[in-house]
Amino acid sequence: MSFVTEFKEFAVKGNAMDLAVGVIIGAAFGKIVDSIVKDLIMPVTGAVFGGFDFSNLFIALGPVPEGVAKTLAAVRDADVPVFAYGHFLTILLNFIILAFIVFMLVKQLNRLKKEAPPAAPAATPEDVVLLREIRDSLKK
Repeated sequence: MSFVTEFKEFAVKGNAMDLAVGVIIGAAFGKIVDSIVKDLIMPVTGAVFGGFDFSNLFIALGPVPEGVAKTLAAVRDADVPVFAYGHFLTILLNFIILAFIVFMLVKQLNRLKKEAPPAAPAATPEDVVLLREIRDSLKK
């Protein structure tokens, strides 16, 4: 079997197509969760903590030049290495929310998936039935 034929068979199998669709939907869903965290959850969390902005939590790992604002973007633009733990907390929250949603989705899908009913026993072939009748009649 040639490489092209083998690849074609792989690509058109249901599992490969399902995986491709899942990756595309997952990427789009990841952007939605990212927006929820950045635009909804983090501002509310910041308001609860007195206007605190998690995205600007960082530790400069080098000297910050004079006149550079104390924001993460400005310090990074000044080529100062930073330990951006606030950004990490935001990404971690994204992951936790996304993992919880995927867990709930899989849990619901498993609950909705019905078990296949047990298969009915196959009908006994006619010759076996006749042999049994002969056997039973000989026992009498």
